Amino acid sequence: MKSAVTVCLVSEARQGPFVFHGASPAEALDVGCRRAAELGFDAVEVFPTGPEQLADCGLAGKLADHGLHLAAVGSGAGWVRHKLSLTHADARIRAEARDFIELLINIAADHGAPVIIGSMQGRHEGDVSRADAIEHLAAALHHLGRHAAARGQSLFYEPLNRYETNLFTQIGEAASFLRGHGLPNVKLLCDLFHMNIEEADPAAALVACADLVGHVHWADSNRRAFGGGHTDPAPIAAALRRIGYAGYLSAEVFPLPDADTAARMTIDSIRALDTLASRPTS
Repeated sequence: MKSAVTVCLVSEARQGPFVFHGASPAEALDVGCRRAAELGFDAVEVFPTGPEQLADCGLAGKLADHGLHLAAVGSGAGWVRHKLSLTHADARIRAEARDFIELLINIAADHGAPVIIGSMQGRHEGDVSRADAIEHLAAALHHLGRHAAARGQSLFYEPLNRYETNLFTQIGEAASFLRGHGLPNVKLLCDLFHMNIEEADPAAALVACADLVGHVHWADSNRRAFGGGHTDPAPIAAALRRIGYAGYLSAEVFPLPDADTAARMTIDSIRALDTLASRPTS
């Protein structure tokens, strides 16, 4: 398994669960890439304001300078900054949301990375029934999944907890949705913070969806770095080993007590996985 740490370039998300922020996007990227390399991470996961910023932020040079990969690109600014949603009642806004993600896919693919759909999935409310929202989401994921495949990448869909969406909150039901709608190029982003809220047994849920696990957000129960909450990482480590997961464990966590400590706690917890995976579980 590979390690990654989050770098946020979105000023509106400065209070969000990303390890490295900055007074400016350039500072966030500079500090995030430098510290990620110094601490021994394999990659960064970047959350840009949109396609234009991702294209113009000098990311390729920063990655090359520090010997890093790009693990994934978040699309959440489409919601945070522009209020775009793939399940919005207005077809024009749904199209804008799809186009926003499509452009991100193009640029992320140039760096060999997939795009994440989390908050931009939206929710059912008002004039949009649950059935309507699910069909809107399926149509968007068909289009975007094909587009990502054409660029040699998967697309990551992230089930969120009940306070952030009312579509799919558990990875099992999300997996059934992806399989039932024939979306082979869309994989699951399994975020352990959300799973600690919604899953009775996060480790068992990972095993049950083994073929669809594409990316893991490595976060403790309180969205702090592992060791800052009460999640036992041993069953998770064992489950990931059992399914042969070879992707990234990426720290989408609060920079608490500070960014450097959160990053250090994360890389230490990932390095301990070989021991944890072989430890007996209750």
